[in-house]
Amino acid sequence: MSDPDNAPMSCRARCGACCIALSISTPFPGMPNGKPAGVPCLHLTSRYACALYEHPQRPKCCEGLKPSREMCGDTREDALRYLTALEAATAPPSGKF
Repeated sequence: MSDPDNAPMSCRARCGACCIALSISTPFPGMPNGKPAGVPCLHLTSRYACALYEHPQRPKCCEGLKPSREMCGDTREDALRYLTALEAATAPPSGKF
């Protein structure tokens, strides 16, 4: 039986929550030290879309992140809250990634 809260879905237009709330610990184009949590990715466009989405330079962690009802909620604000809490709950004790 499938879980409707985790059913595959598409990214919400003009959201970009995952490109802001989550940290990226590996280097990628334009961000050689990765990206801290809460900082918008350099590749997040003014329309809150990933400019690297279809490119091989897109970080593997981003490629592996799949939107779900649980993660994205009903609004961009829901997604930011959820992902910020997830980031805090999984951050190393030092607060660095």
